[in-house]
Amino acid sequence: MTAAVAVAAKTTTGNKPRVWAGACEGTPLRFDGASYGDGPTARTRTLGPIDFTTGQVRSLQFVTMMRRIGKYRVQKKIAAGGFATVYRAMDTVEGVPVALKIPHVEFQSPARLAEFRKEIRMAASLDHPHILPLKNAEVYDSQIVVAFRLGDESLAERLRRRVSTGKVLAWASQLVEALAYAHEKRIIHCDVKPENLILFDDVLRLTDFGIARVAAQTMSASGSGTVGYIAPEQAMGKPSFRSDVFSAGLVIYRMLAGEVPAWPFRWPPPRLARVRSKVPLEFVNFLRRSLWVDHRKRFEDAVAMANALDRIQPALERFRKRGP
Repeated sequence: MTAAVAVAAKTTTGNKPRVWAGACEGTPLRFDGASYGDGPTARTRTLGPIDFTTGQVRSLQFVTMMRRIGKYRVQKKIAAGGFATVYRAMDTVEGVPVALKIPHVEFQSPARLAEFRKEIRMAASLDHPHILPLKNAEVYDSQIVVAFRLGDESLAERLRRRVSTGKVLAWASQLVEALAYAHEKRIIHCDVKPENLILFDDVLRLTDFGIARVAAQTMSASGSGTVGYIAPEQAMGKPSFRSDVFSAGLVIYRMLAGEVPAWPFRWPPPRLARVRSKVPLEFVNFLRRSLWVDHRKRFEDAVAMANALDRIQPALERFRKRGP
């Protein structure tokens, strides 16, 4: 089943709703109002667009002022990064909680909106049990607002508590499966990290497809952001499937070691002895091949990575039965 994305912006004038749609058909995006309040007390506030010629910007400050964006009732801010802020909100039509991701206004422009539109359409085509689909994407005050199903917590939050090795290996497999599916469709994620891995009843789902690619381009152009889980060649502006392999390897290593290897990523990385106590040598070698600084020595993509992980399953099972 192919996920659907609705790109629309809504406002209310009197009792007559005005809906703009068709962003996927190439119509210029625009929005000149936002409704807030409920029932007979509902009002409309006109918000001016961003003026990219003068640099005068009116951001989505109405998120905190009004508590409502279209059909979403904003409840609280749950995360913020160098590229975007994430809010918990309630979908008042479907009656379900969602996560609203809103890129910072300084990273948006008419050209970026066009890129977002393209990437969102791409992301909407992904259908995999370990990829979190978009619910929808809307444009308000010349800014994109993206909605996702709200999970229990991110992997980054979960790693603040102890995690069993069995659970780590299950999540590692789910992450690699998600990336392999995307790579088979020739899609690079560009921002694989614990914050972009969301847990639903202990099942991991990778999020931010499409958004991550625009974010990576924007952050690189602005000179902001941190290396974190980014492969060395991606930090130099040359991402590839092997870059996602490197990032996934770092995430898996972090889950086992409790620490993320840092530049210059020399082998052995910190706490390797701890990793070796939890997994067999075959899995350590799997991680090492994922984490080569020279991208040519890594798995060529997550499909090859998944195949290698399948091949070492017997060794993992023997190690589990034998114990460390």
